[in-house]
Amino acid sequence: MNPILLTALLPAAGALLMLLPPLRRVALQLLLLIAVATFGVSIGLTVVTPATAVIYFGLGFGENYFVFDATAQLFTSLINLVFLGVAAYMLTHARPDGHRGFGHRFAGYALGFMAAANLAVLSNHLLMAWAFVEATTLFAVPLIAHDRTGEAWRASWRYLLLSTVGLSLTFLGFVCLERSVEITSQHEGLSFFLDQFDLASRDSQNFAHKLGILLILFGYGTKLGLAPMYSWLPDTYDTARPPVTTLLAAVQFNIAFVALFRVLQTFGASDQELIRGVLTAMGLASMVVSAINIVATRNYKRIIAFASINHAGAIALGLGVGGSAIYGALLYAVSNALIKAVLFLTAGEIEEHFGTKRTDEVDGLLTEMPFSGIFLMFGTFALLGFAPFGSFVGELVMMGGMIEAGQTILFSALCLILLIVFVATGRSMFPMIWATHPRAHDRHRESVVDLAPKALFLLLLFTLGIYMPTPLNDLLRQVAHSLGGLP
Repeated sequence: MNPILLTALLPAAGALLMLLPPLRRVALQLLLLIAVATFGVSIGLTVVTPATAVIYFGLGFGENYFVFDATAQLFTSLINLVFLGVAAYMLTHARPDGHRGFGHRFAGYALGFMAAANLAVLSNHLLMAWAFVEATTLFAVPLIAHDRTGEAWRASWRYLLLSTVGLSLTFLGFVCLERSVEITSQHEGLSFFLDQFDLASRDSQNFAHKLGILLILFGYGTKLGLAPMYSWLPDTYDTARPPVTTLLAAVQFNIAFVALFRVLQTFGASDQELIRGVLTAMGLASMVVSAINIVATRNYKRIIAFASINHAGAIALGLGVGGSAIYGALLYAVSNALIKAVLFLTAGEIEEHFGTKRTDEVDGLLTEMPFSGIFLMFGTFALLGFAPFGSFVGELVMMGGMIEAGQTILFSALCLILLIVFVATGRSMFPMIWATHPRAHDRHRESVVDLAPKALFLLLLFTLGIYMPTPLNDLLRQVAHSLGGLP
């Protein structure tokens, strides 16, 4: 067995162990142990594997079902780092509101979720990657609906419905691609293995082919929270518990991004004009929608959720512009995962202490919750793309790519939207940090176990803004190169 598969087998084995009643009492400790081991395996294999290496492997059936390339190295390390932070958070937040059983149930579903997530990133087959993305959706539904309130049920069903519709459109897109090959060539069918992809499919520029590409982009765009099918995201992120929201925003987002990226790696050269046009339109529309909603809302979890849509739109713009902007979009995606992990976990602490999600009912965080106040402040700085965080560098590179590509109108629109988001977010979030009215709340004691992962995420964001480690830079450049972004 290839050791790379341990990143999926360890969580899968842990999920099965959650079925044993004696282990449920130590479920969260076991969750943290597995998260540490999985991250250790992923980062260890990434360190010892050159960025230029492409390792294909299977399950002994003669087919290379999995691949460990620069894309897999980058995103397995990223999602397992975020999962480690979530596991540490859960160790002290198993039952914040008295609901029994959330600990071991969360551990079981979350471990199944991570097993599918790692397999999706490692998949060397477009349809298999699609199936594993759908599997993460099915594992996420009971986590969203765990509280069994009317709001939780509505959010979970809406999430399931729109996610399934989006992924069904993606599958229909693959069917159209298969049909286009049958129409234009004598081939028996289309191989969806990335290393065996039939070149004939790239030359079949008929209506079925173009429709297939369009459906795939639209379907995966739904999963990423891009307009027009984004409405599931703010409701789900607002309703779900903080660790669940973090898994959706920082882990599932990135595996859907990888699945889309694999499609772009395969068809980016032959369908460049169509792909770039669609991604640019969806990205710009998403940023406009998010800006309007950030201005209107006074719920800090929804503000972060709509900012997530804004970030997804910016990443889509970077991919749509192409060239050096792809490198910026990748760095922005990495930074975005860390930002959302910090902010959603911090939002959970704030909601637990104040009992509200309204921005106008929370203030004095630096006095009552000093560490959460610091995390919210610097997390918001990173959210808005302030220097010296990695998000600032990513935005800067993407904007430079737009100027280089002659997209001055798009550059101007992006600057205007970012300005609106900056003003609206700052107006709502920053007053929460400093005290304006005396409060009767007791000073909140924050656990070191809670502080460590969020502090690590912020440190990484700061590091990416002032110094790019050579191994990470090599990975980003190699992934960008695979899409034609860098020479």
